[in-house]
Amino acid sequence: MIDKPAVTSALSILGLFALWVVAATLSAFPQILPQPWALLEPFQREIANGKLPYHLGATLLRVIWAFCLAMAFGVALGLAMGRSERLNRWLDPWLVIFLNLPALVLIVLCYLWIGLNETAAIVAVTLNKIPNVATFIREGARALSPDLDAMAQVYRMSWMARLRHVTLPQLAPYIAGAARAGVAVIWKIVLVVEFLGRSSGIGFQIHLYFQLFDVRMVLVYSLSFIVVMLAVEWLLLQPWERRVRRWRTA
Repeated sequence: MIDKPAVTSALSILGLFALWVVAATLSAFPQILPQPWALLEPFQREIANGKLPYHLGATLLRVIWAFCLAMAFGVALGLAMGRSERLNRWLDPWLVIFLNLPALVLIVLCYLWIGLNETAAIVAVTLNKIPNVATFIREGARALSPDLDAMAQVYRMSWMARLRHVTLPQLAPYIAGAARAGVAVIWKIVLVVEFLGRSSGIGFQIHLYFQLFDVRMVLVYSLSFIVVMLAVEWLLLQPWERRVRRWRTA
């Protein structure tokens, strides 16, 4: 049976590539906008010499670290704020400040305070994402069913059992939404972090070829990571989100 959403997504991407081909043809300046097939040779070369796998791996590692830390702290903070109105009143101004603090400012400050190292890079990305995750989860915590809480109290469930069987299943759609939004934002911030102060990663390579005004190589490294993130989105995050939302439609 044909998966219609998958076919629609594939046709949409083909349409985007067709638009790219038309734009490149009309511009007639390969140095500014090369045709998609013009990227095949440099892509194969970067794969063969090991540079693309190395820098892609460095960026992925930073994304994974920042994502896990941001989700862990963000879920805990959002759950606490959603369940305690007093705590929410105290911490909500902090959340608003960090939500509106430009990522670039936080990245620069982390580099100045901690140094040009991996710790500063990961801390900067994590701090940029925690407020977004906390906001998602806070709304989910506010929507928790009081009837289920009352049931847990009647059956004298331990806090761990209550968390596992009552709270997390209700929060799962919000966690999935925060995760999807988190991946989309985190990898972009990681590229900025690498652009500004790292010696490896996709962002570092984009910075290098930006200085050389090599549009082909900028596109090669950008598209390679976009493909990886699309694979994560389509193969992991979207199926997981559909799975955790099934109970709402059952």
